[in-house]
Amino acid sequence: MAKTAKKKGSAQQVYKERFECHLDELRWLYMELYDNGSMFAELCDNIKRFYMERSEQLKQSDAKREKDKDWYRQNDMLGMMFYIDNFAGNMKGVQSKLDYIEKCNVNYIHLMPFLETPEGRSDGGYAVSDFRKVQENLGTMEDLESLTSACHEKGINVCMDFVMNHTSEDHEWAKRARAGEGEYMSRYFFFDNQSIPSQYERTVPQVFPTTAPGNFTWLEDAKHYVMTSFYPYQWDLNYKNPRVFNEMMYNFLYLTNRGIDIIRIDAVPYIWKELNTQCRNLPQVHTIVRMMRMIGEIVCPGVLLLGEVVMEPEKVVPYFGTVEKPECHMLYNVTTMATTWHTVATRDVRLLKRQLNIVNSLPKDYVFLNYLRCHDDIGWGLDYDTLQMEGIEQRAHKQNLNDYFQGYMGESNSRGELYNVDPVTGDARFCGTTASMCGIEKAGFEQDDAAMERAIGFDVMLHAYMFMQSGIPVLYSGDEIGQVNDYTYKENPNKAADSRYIHRGAMNWTLAKNITDPDTVEGKLFERLGRLIRIRKQEKAFVSNADTWTIETGDTSVLCIGRYFDGDRIIGVFNFSEFDKTARLNQADEEYEDMISGKCMKLQEISIPAYGFYYLKNAKN
Repeated sequence: MAKTAKKKGSAQQVYKERFECHLDELRWLYMELYDNGSMFAELCDNIKRFYMERSEQLKQSDAKREKDKDWYRQNDMLGMMFYIDNFAGNMKGVQSKLDYIEKCNVNYIHLMPFLETPEGRSDGGYAVSDFRKVQENLGTMEDLESLTSACHEKGINVCMDFVMNHTSEDHEWAKRARAGEGEYMSRYFFFDNQSIPSQYERTVPQVFPTTAPGNFTWLEDAKHYVMTSFYPYQWDLNYKNPRVFNEMMYNFLYLTNRGIDIIRIDAVPYIWKELNTQCRNLPQVHTIVRMMRMIGEIVCPGVLLLGEVVMEPEKVVPYFGTVEKPECHMLYNVTTMATTWHTVATRDVRLLKRQLNIVNSLPKDYVFLNYLRCHDDIGWGLDYDTLQMEGIEQRAHKQNLNDYFQGYMGESNSRGELYNVDPVTGDARFCGTTASMCGIEKAGFEQDDAAMERAIGFDVMLHAYMFMQSGIPVLYSGDEIGQVNDYTYKENPNKAADSRYIHRGAMNWTLAKNITDPDTVEGKLFERLGRLIRIRKQEKAFVSNADTWTIETGDTSVLCIGRYFDGDRIIGVFNFSEFDKTARLNQADEEYEDMISGKCMKLQEISIPAYGFYYLKNAKN
């Protein structure tokens, strides 16, 4: 009894110190935004309640991570994202596959949206109808806690999506708002006539101009318009209402107390709406994220905030906050991903090199998540100002990229489909798995062994390049075995209209059994990627805050990246062309060893095979 009381007293003291550390700023920001002392007092009471309810195991993890604030910046971090049902049926199925995840050397899994959503009106799970209930086909909250606990025992972190910007129209709040209850209508943006919605439409861009045009939906039964930035069944939340902020913070803390380590904040720039603006990236968004960061540091300081901000790296950096007032721990490197595939199609690394130089010039405390593909489409949000100086026109270039990746031009071996085609602007996005975009699907269909070897090599080279970028690499489940496009989505009426499901196919566990067979596509890819991952974990120059830079190669098809940390230097050289190339690096007359082949060479003139690469380490180290 005395031991329990002592533990409780210790917990109270820890909470008191954390709370007092942030109280003044949290109160100031909250009152600046809402000027509502009673709601702030309620928030503080509930923050403490969630802290006291947090398990002892999670509190111990928090304490450990508080002492080692760089724990997620190390070179052993490797992520994998997947839909639970596609990967293993349900949460218990995922738990049964943790040994496989370990074999992939993955220690961070992103569980794609799993909270309750309406069938057929879910936007892939991003239309949440209950923030405290798991989709019945995936399991229960108890299953989630069991899964996160099992992951923690194996040193695996768990990430989930927290959809703050909107709810499903089937959420309890939305149902009551639709029924005319004023308190709940005030949690959304309701208007009884078109006057104010029309004013918004003058300045607010459309997210999906072809599949979901406009930013408002008319509710015939309620005789009101409601703001719906994404789809008509996703109603934007009104964060001008402090009740919305408080309740969403309670949902946030409830989920972190289930054992979630990383909260991916969906559509961050859209959170705050203001008339006569674009309703994007407004100052109040940063206030909300900053308060969320502080609330997390009080209750669950071991939990990271990952922001989904789809802009160029130099424009997303405000979402990191400042050293004194941090916001997100990590952000996605979206533009570099798109520029990578532009480089694949053009065999020209100049734009990618410029993009990497921008990222490399940012403070080393900024952690980006790097990936070749994710659950979403690839949008061609490139630096067209730079491309235009080379005579490349935006609309024609987007058309060329989409033609290339569909396999229509440029001696392309890629396969995939377009998404959200706009016939007026000519804009479209692209969907496909990494393997299919690299030619593995085409080579397999044609039973061309030589083409298959080239495609596998191309796939491995792109992953090797991605691992060299500054930040944390993330795989999409199935890429480790070269899984190709899944066209069966067209047979499902709830998916047929959304071509993104082409790269969201179910994990093929029959093919995954081949990972130990060196004569199979799966075995070749898994072994080669595994070797790269092991090198990355062994070499300290791969920590996310290492010095990183690009090196001139004398060939526009060849990219060279250098990494340096604590006396160790690694040089990566990557050939984006289907032809053998020679790179002239003009580096110091020192001998380097390729960590893949063991071959020694000097960095003057280096011959690189088609779609080949080198990981070179100074032989003196």
